[in-house]
Amino acid sequence: MDRTQDPGEPVAGAGPREPEGDAAGRPDRAPPWLRRAALFVLVAVAGYQVLVWAFRNLSGFLGLLFLAWIFSISVEPVVDALERRGLRRGAATGLVLVGLVGLVVGFVAVFGTLLVDQLAQLVSGLPDVVGNVVLWVNRTFDTDFSAGDVVASLQLTPERIQQLVQELTPGVVGIVASFVGLLFQALTFLLFAFYMSAEGPRLRITVSRWFPPRHQRVIATVWTIAVEKTGGYVVSRLILATVSAVATGLFLWLLGVPFWLPLALWTGLVSQFVPTIGTYLAIAVPAVIALSGEPRDALWVVVFGIVYQQVENYLLAPRITARTVAIHPAVAFGAVLAGAGLFGPWGALVSIPVVAAIESVIDTYGRRYALVAEEPAEEPAEEPAGERPATAPGPPAAGASRRDELTPRKASPPA
Repeated sequence: MDRTQDPGEPVAGAGPREPEGDAAGRPDRAPPWLRRAALFVLVAVAGYQVLVWAFRNLSGFLGLLFLAWIFSISVEPVVDALERRGLRRGAATGLVLVGLVGLVVGFVAVFGTLLVDQLAQLVSGLPDVVGNVVLWVNRTFDTDFSAGDVVASLQLTPERIQQLVQELTPGVVGIVASFVGLLFQALTFLLFAFYMSAEGPRLRITVSRWFPPRHQRVIATVWTIAVEKTGGYVVSRLILATVSAVATGLFLWLLGVPFWLPLALWTGLVSQFVPTIGTYLAIAVPAVIALSGEPRDALWVVVFGIVYQQVENYLLAPRITARTVAIHPAVAFGAVLAGAGLFGPWGALVSIPVVAAIESVIDTYGRRYALVAEEPAEEPAEEPAGERPATAPGPPAAGASRRDELTPRKASPPA
């Protein structure tokens, strides 16, 4: 019975069918692995572009979220202490946040106007301050610096000064807009900080469930170290900054140095949160301001800074920072530079706590080995002149020690 032949069926008596392709014999369709590789590359590039776009547009929110987490683990030791006394964790977190907000509001109510006025006067009087300092240097060291050139090199032009003063003392519309924006950011920050601190144990359990059982203990240990060390470091630095600012402010006020309030805040924050060079920068600015008015006051400011630094190093800091991690000054300074380069001022602010947590984790899980004592090499015994070994020394026998291998062999006496 006749039937229609299938186009794909070879014709009887014909040779094997040639594969379809171009003139060079290459097949028309690409191999499957090449298509999968091309698809993977396209997805990877698209995912990278999406991540970069999201990070650029959400960098402010992500930074605020990270600061809220740092703040939550900073206050967690206080929250844990209140929880051990019988308070619920949510109530303890709310009590701590309300207390901190009350302190900030009270400080702004008492010193806010004075601080803004002194800052505006300090900025507007910077050219006169620099000029007086240059004149004192010329009289004391017999130099010939030009005050106008120094002021111009520092870009302290009248237009720049007026712009800075307007930024410090904005109008009514600027004040309202700044206040609304600051209030929104503060409420967002406090909301995330409250949930991260109040739900800290539950958040730790949720994160641990994403890992296998053998890793959950490690996650719990790392989390505990981060809370203890990072929180303790931030709290201790804030306490030392407060004590330094209060002591410096009282001394400058009694000495009659102008702009004592912003200078005191500068000294407290810079001396504690800028490693290595922060101590010198903190006391240099009040000394320069005092030098522009009365040179002897500048000397007293430097003496006070040196004496207070010794009191802090030997009396206050060892007791306040006894339970916090000790960071090498070079590591801390490098962390601040890296944080500022990557994320700006906020990165510089939180870089040291992050490095403190990382260093604590490394100290906990890092493996260290004892140093091998180097044994002094034994000097070979001198051989008599003309004496040679009868045979070349062969490889040491099994079980022979390294010392036996290094000991020279002498030829046996002739029979």
